[in-house]
Amino acid sequence: MAHPSPYEPTEIGTFAARLTGQGPLLGLDPGTKTIGVAVSDRTRMVASGVETIRRKKFKVDAARLLELIDELGAIGIVIGMPYNMDGSEGPRAQSVRAFTRNLASVTELPLQFWDERLTTSQAERTLLEADASRKRRAEVIDQLAAGIILQAVLDRLRTL
Repeated sequence: MAHPSPYEPTEIGTFAARLTGQGPLLGLDPGTKTIGVAVSDRTRMVASGVETIRRKKFKVDAARLLELIDELGAIGIVIGMPYNMDGSEGPRAQSVRAFTRNLASVTELPLQFWDERLTTSQAERTLLEADASRKRRAEVIDQLAAGIILQAVLDRLRTL
């Protein structure tokens, strides 16, 4: 039986087993223009938005991600996978797979995809309910979506 590639464990338990020690996880919501970034606390109970990276070239984006990993002491990375509503993969999913392969070439941290369907609309609803201005919503929507993705993984890890 073939082993899963290091950047795509086939099951959340594989990812959990690869996490060494205590430490926060990083959550990423990679889009075409930005990468939303969130981080968990050290005990992996709560996810919070950190920043929105304006995408440039992969090397520049990766350098910022590696800085954040170092600053925050992250020991694993969760990456939102934009499946279509029917569960299939479209061009955006293929782009995220390519991004993740590239990320795997610059870090040895365990990486895990997580279904991100509807997280951006959930983040938008949250910001509207909070009466955030259009400008503020644009500034934080991606990191809030990354936080929603990461929180789902944190909740799942607690059930393993």
